[in-house]
Amino acid sequence: MKISSQFDSGSIDVLSIDPAGQARLQLRKDVVSDTAVDIRQWFHFRLQGARGKAVDLCIENASRATFPGGWPGYRACASYDRASWFRVPTTYVDGQLTISHTPQRDSIYYAYFEPYSWERHLQLLGRADASKLARVVDLGSTPEGRDMNVIEIASPRTAASSHCWIIARQHPGETMAEWLVEGLMDRLLDENDTVSTQLLAETTFHIVPNMNPDGSVHGNLRVNTTGANLNREWMTPSMERSPEVLCVRAAMERTGCDFFLDVHGDETIPHVFVAGCEMLPTITPQQNAAQDGYVQALLRSATDFQTARGYTANRYSSDALKLASKWAGHRFGCVSLTLELPFKDHNDRPDAIAGWSAARSMQLGRDVLAALAETRPQK
Repeated sequence: MKISSQFDSGSIDVLSIDPAGQARLQLRKDVVSDTAVDIRQWFHFRLQGARGKAVDLCIENASRATFPGGWPGYRACASYDRASWFRVPTTYVDGQLTISHTPQRDSIYYAYFEPYSWERHLQLLGRADASKLARVVDLGSTPEGRDMNVIEIASPRTAASSHCWIIARQHPGETMAEWLVEGLMDRLLDENDTVSTQLLAETTFHIVPNMNPDGSVHGNLRVNTTGANLNREWMTPSMERSPEVLCVRAAMERTGCDFFLDVHGDETIPHVFVAGCEMLPTITPQQNAAQDGYVQALLRSATDFQTARGYTANRYSSDALKLASKWAGHRFGCVSLTLELPFKDHNDRPDAIAGWSAARSMQLGRDVLAALAETRPQK
């Protein structure tokens, strides 16, 4: 048997492999250039040579993960072709996470969640650029020189009156966020879709599918390669530490923002939910009412969305304006939300085969637009 991870978003440390089918593994720290950041949770690796063999892949330091509360009830994702993914039996006992599976082929991949590759990201940009509704705009570069792009989508026949900003993957291991963006964009670029036509008659969309390209390629869970958690950089971003946030924030200042959505994944809560700006002392009654209106519209449009479970309103009260959605809500006085998707399953509508998946994330992206069409972002 052989385990490898030297590929896009690959991440695992191999301690030992027993030919009988036992492997001792460890979660690897997020890759940073010159700063020690003890963050670990994402894994993505390939197993070869175990066809028909019952294997136990034991991640021995799972209790030292950044979010160990994410392991109870969790099942790892697996794929033979890197296109179709399914969940496999996984247990968390005595601080160790063990994937127990019998591969039916010579090569199989295991991952924390369905990966979204840098190559697929570039293909998404290419599809957008080929549409007469969209253009791909360069905003700058990451610390390692990768492109920071925003996709601008608008009707060529209408001068849009409002601006909607949607960003994803500030935390690179939260790949479900970019899957959501792909589903959202597929609908938005469909010229036969009445919801999209209605939205584009009034709104220009500015979409950043991947806020953290360097961390994504390296297989990081949470930070870029300077060690910055980008969702704590929005008050004072810098070219040295967080150029990704600096360039996006500057673009938002140029266009203004009438609706903002920051898409994430939550390791521990097996539900889809939002976190808003109701804790901000500057929020107005009109802003609060508009936020509630959008949340209610999303409840109507998205089968997987719910409001019974999520974060408490005071979760980020002390450093709220460092977060993207709180900064945008404060700066622009608009509806500004963090949308959280699960790494596990969605406990209200469990899926025994796939759990929460890329496909369900993409559908939620389509539903986000339906709710937006119902509420109409206004200046």
